[in-house]
Amino acid sequence: MTDTKIVELGLQAMTISAKMCAPVLITALLIGFAISLFQSVTQIQEATLSFVPKAVGVGAAILFSGNWMLHEMVTYTTQLFENIPSLLA
Repeated sequence: MTDTKIVELGLQAMTISAKMCAPVLITALLIGFAISLFQSVTQIQEATLSFVPKAVGVGAAILFSGNWMLHEMVTYTTQLFENIPSLLA
């Protein structure tokens, strides 16, 4: 196995992990920003106010993108297992 293949495998792993995390993280970021903006406009400084909307939003993001995430992970894992003989040579 050459160093180029190792770097390529690492890049693929980081890319797939970023793709898996993106829907959840972007949803939490947008909801957190909206709640923070609402809190600063209304001057309500309650720390627990953002928890429930974030939890609901993250759950909805997982619900809507979960099938895609599963498909991407199965595809990546299948390709990785199929490439084992070429990686060992």
